[in-house]
Amino acid sequence: DSKCRSSHSMDKSITLPPNEIFRNLENAKRFAIDIGGSLTKLAYYSTVQHKVAKVRSFDHTAKDTEDDPLYEISMQEEILARLHFIKFENAYIETCLDFIKDHLVNTDTKVIKATGGGAHKFKDLIEKKLKLRVDKEDEMTCLIKGCNFVLRNIPHEAFVYVKHADSEFRFQNTHPDIFPYLLINIGSGVSIIKVESEDTFERVGGSSIGGGTFWGLGALLTKTKRFDELLQLASKGQHTSVDMLVKDIYGGSYVSLGLTGDLIASSFGKSATADKEFSKEDMAKSLLHMISNDIGQLACLYARLHNLTRVYFGGFFIRGHPVTMHTITYSINFFTKGEVQALFLRHEGYLGTIGAFLKGAEEDNPNQYSWGENYAGSSGLMSTSPDLNPMQRARSGTFDMLEMDRLERQLVNLPLLQDPSSYIPDTVDLSEDALAREYWLYCFEEALDGVVKRAVASQPDLPEAAERAEKFRHKYLHKLQTLRHQPFAYGSLTVRSLLDTREHCLNEFNFPDPYSKIKQRENDMALKYFQKAVKSLEELSWEQRQFALVRGLLAGNVFDWGAKAVSDVLESDPEFGFEQAKRQLEERPWLIDNYDQWLERLNGPPHKCALFFVDNSGIDIILGVFPFVRELLCRGTEVVLASNSSPALNDVTNNELQILTERIAAMDPVIQSAVKEDRLTLVQSGSSSPCLDLSRLDKVLAGVVRERHTDLVIIEGMGRAIHTNYYALLSCESLKMAVIKNSWLADRLGGKLFSVVFKYEVPLDKKPTTLDHVPVTPS
Repeated sequence: DSKCRSSHSMDKSITLPPNEIFRNLENAKRFAIDIGGSLTKLAYYSTVQHKVAKVRSFDHTAKDTEDDPLYEISMQEEILARLHFIKFENAYIETCLDFIKDHLVNTDTKVIKATGGGAHKFKDLIEKKLKLRVDKEDEMTCLIKGCNFVLRNIPHEAFVYVKHADSEFRFQNTHPDIFPYLLINIGSGVSIIKVESEDTFERVGGSSIGGGTFWGLGALLTKTKRFDELLQLASKGQHTSVDMLVKDIYGGSYVSLGLTGDLIASSFGKSATADKEFSKEDMAKSLLHMISNDIGQLACLYARLHNLTRVYFGGFFIRGHPVTMHTITYSINFFTKGEVQALFLRHEGYLGTIGAFLKGAEEDNPNQYSWGENYAGSSGLMSTSPDLNPMQRARSGTFDMLEMDRLERQLVNLPLLQDPSSYIPDTVDLSEDALAREYWLYCFEEALDGVVKRAVASQPDLPEAAERAEKFRHKYLHKLQTLRHQPFAYGSLTVRSLLDTREHCLNEFNFPDPYSKIKQRENDMALKYFQKAVKSLEELSWEQRQFALVRGLLAGNVFDWGAKAVSDVLESDPEFGFEQAKRQLEERPWLIDNYDQWLERLNGPPHKCALFFVDNSGIDIILGVFPFVRELLCRGTEVVLASNSSPALNDVTNNELQILTERIAAMDPVIQSAVKEDRLTLVQSGSSSPCLDLSRLDKVLAGVVRERHTDLVIIEGMGRAIHTNYYALLSCESLKMAVIKNSWLADRLGGKLFSVVFKYEVPLDKKPTTLDHVPVTPS
């Protein structure tokens, strides 16, 4: 077997072409390495050149001809900062160092930051191969720095483990305020660290009985030397044949002390008196319980002592092993009577190297930025269920990657969330809902041809576009297949994460804005009708006009290339217009219909300031949103229009919206004076997604919302108001409006295609006595 095994491991080193693992090495600088007992984690910073679509207004002053397009679209190169983290077995360390040595171009790098127990062992090899000085960093400091970084930047980093559930991993939305917390690192021994801020932490306790104890005693008891194999044995064992239970001593439960009969009274208690041999499986299981319960009780006592409810577990004992995650979860639940949840981290194995990297990059101050996981280049969390053939596991786990992109904007909470810590953006969690998951994965697979076509068509003058588009197809299809088998790979699987993954893959192959030409054409067309639309609205009575504005907004929202029901119509009938869209809408009463309450609210005093999250380009923004905004401005309400920072589908970007607003202001004195007097402001949301996460918004937007005392939030469109935020609770009035352009979703919500959602909500404490029948959001 050893011969076969060794030929296999040689083969393993070439399963992935190295340039797909160590990506962008030519621009790499700042290296860090964390070498553990069996795995090496490498980190580096690099810059990636990629294309972005920019729009620029033409100079319209000279002569305004009817046929001039509104703005020009140009492709520009932009430099993006990216962090790369790669994990591989120590067996490949030499091959990997050779590869890096051959591809490293940047000569400014003089040092590599190192942490982990194996750092001194491989120090000479690294220095010889890479000609870099190895600079050792404190392991605990690196661990905490890495932990803070992932908790702050990856919304679905932490999860609770639920054995036997359809989805074993239940992800927690990470609250932006991550401190204080307790980190229990179970390596050879156990360290218990209390973390109070970015730089304040202390080791409050620990134990010498840890992962090494389980491994060592396990080896003595079962003659099994491999950690994985010990866990495999434990997962098949029955501890009750080795452990003495309460009922073995008292014949049942010990009622006066509140102990049930099934509790372990004494670990390994039966082995002292029994004459029989015990199976390896049973002994491994008993040992696992003994160690886990001991650690669980310690963890509880320290959490109580320091009054902490957030307790994260890490270290090689845990590292994605269902068996140990389950026993720790059970133990914590038992000792705290369910008050404390055991939390695990998706990128737990990377913490040390991330921390070492951050220590080396302090002069760049990476913590002043927000970073986002790049789904295109990250391998995601793999299932390590013990029933997989161990050989197959070793293969899939050969190389594991995490990539983080630096975001242009710093992201923070929307200040108007009622309770940021319980806010969950997504309406349906596809990792827990198998039917929904199957439907949406199928949906995205079906839509792939159209996306590829659109991508190629958006770059007619680049002959290699077709080849890049095929690479995109291949990559995205591979992601969808991974998610079919491992829905939890990137945290909770949602329609939003499927859309975002698609955008990441398009960007990866330099298709930054496949819809740029369509948006330009639709914006041009809609602008021609703007004045006519406003004029016809002004001829209506006040009450008729309020309804026409809402109906116009909803009809505009039908124009969404992201929805197959609509893109099919738009492909076959490019003349399909605003009036036809109005006729498509369902008649009142709508599926969710709070229009009467909204109308009654409009009879009251004007809102101080409305924050409006807009959706599509063209008819939606120009003939739907702008007339509605114009009415708000006339009422004396200030308006902040929030649009995407960069492209996604045919959603209007901040860049495009500025040009549209200028053009509309030139035609309409109401908009013009509002812009001049700063009553109409444009801000970017910080997002480049067709959906909306209100806990990750541009810091500037949050500032504007506070300064203007915003008291109304309007969220428009299926992505932002139904796939996300349908249940979001805000501390001010809100209006969520969308047309359901997907028959499966309509069916799920109890409606039909083109059903209308018009949800007006007032928080409990803001509810005026005159509006007794307004629907209320529970605080």
